[in-house]
Amino acid sequence: MSAARVDVVVPVHDEEGTMRAALDALAAAVTTLRTAHPSVRSGVTLVLDGCTDGTAGIVEATRQTDPVWRTGRLRVQTSSRVGVGRARAIGTAHARALPRTAAPDRHWFAHTDANSRVHPDWLVQQVDALLAGAHLLVGAVVPDPDDLDPAVLDRWRAAHPPGATLGHVHGANLGVRADADIALGGFDPVPEHEDVRLVERARALGLDVRATTELPVVTSGRFAGRPPGGYAEHLRRTYGDAG
Repeated sequence: MSAARVDVVVPVHDEEGTMRAALDALAAAVTTLRTAHPSVRSGVTLVLDGCTDGTAGIVEATRQTDPVWRTGRLRVQTSSRVGVGRARAIGTAHARALPRTAAPDRHWFAHTDANSRVHPDWLVQQVDALLAGAHLLVGAVVPDPDDLDPAVLDRWRAAHPPGATLGHVHGANLGVRADADIALGGFDPVPEHEDVRLVERARALGLDVRATTELPVVTSGRFAGRPPGGYAEHLRRTYGDAG
């Protein structure tokens, strides 16, 4: 049986305020994975999608100074502003074409966002799903409590008892096996809901789609997001009235 591989794909548009924390969290996850599954190869592909702020400089400085990223595990692609769906597809295609990539049924794409921080065990969770035979893993996200007014945070917590996030799909916490990604045609080149559309197609085809609320990804609690109808807009519309 060929060795397994996991590649993290991260679309990035003007995230200079969160990029370093996102990379630090991913570095911790890579380190944990090396201990838990030493035979599994890993890498991270960032797609800098029309960035106009200081994000690229932060990425390069982190790549030069962090010992995890100095090993060459962090790869950077750039694009004109193409939107999150196309950016995810660009990153996935790049990761699939890397030398010594695993067989499609042993290759896993773990998707997250540049305004998010993954749990140190997140990549272990992703690889465990691959080894257990899953085609997709739909994970949970939680807003960063430091970003929310206390009243808004209380409203969110009241609406999210244990298990409440099952059924939701977030590109910030989504895993896809490479052969399933090929069968599904990858992410649609749309400005929002590319993650939801991919999972809907997977379920319609009867693929093994698993969901978990364990190890949620902490994502920005801002009300003004990059995709027009993404998580930030959901927070604003649903929980934004703190009065």
